[in-house]
Amino acid sequence: MNSKIFVFVAVVALAAALGMILLSGASSIINSPENTNQEIKSDISQEPISAQIQSLNVELNDISIKEVTPRGATIEISFKINNPNSNSVIVQVMDYQLFETGYSNVEQISGGQIGSRPEGMVEFGSDYYVLLAENSIILKDKIQLKNTGNTPKLWSDLESDTAKWRVTGTIFYNLSSITSGQENTLHFEFEK
Repeated sequence: MNSKIFVFVAVVALAAALGMILLSGASSIINSPENTNQEIKSDISQEPISAQIQSLNVELNDISIKEVTPRGATIEISFKINNPNSNSVIVQVMDYQLFETGYSNVEQISGGQIGSRPEGMVEFGSDYYVLLAENSIILKDKIQLKNTGNTPKLWSDLESDTAKWRVTGTIFYNLSSITSGQENTLHFEFEK
């Protein structure tokens, strides 16, 4: 048989599977006091029904200095994120900035990103977190600092474990389907 036929069949099957995936994200179920036993679905042919999403709760779970040497330091930071919604939520990415306020309240010493935002229509291998309904997750990150010798006050605070921290950032999240709902953001700031 001709190999072009096999390629054509594979392309058609892949396109059909992709179409089914995209169309399955267009329906949502809404439970309200008036409709507890009914399902209301939004179709592509009808107006979409927007679900109200409650804001996530974020806490600075822990920040600790794991190791300090004359050349560098390792700091571990973790955040606890709670989902008060009755639906699952996707936490796409959390950006954060770290300040040591004894050294400087405005000069960021480090920062990071946990997770990733999808780019394009479909991204395979995305690094995002599904937060189930009325549950919580802990997101952790390790920070490696290099001692340049230009910040003796900072290094002294790290070595004596007397650092005072300020953490700011933003979480980007949406409903449990990337193709449905809108992107939501939550800004946070903590001091420890």
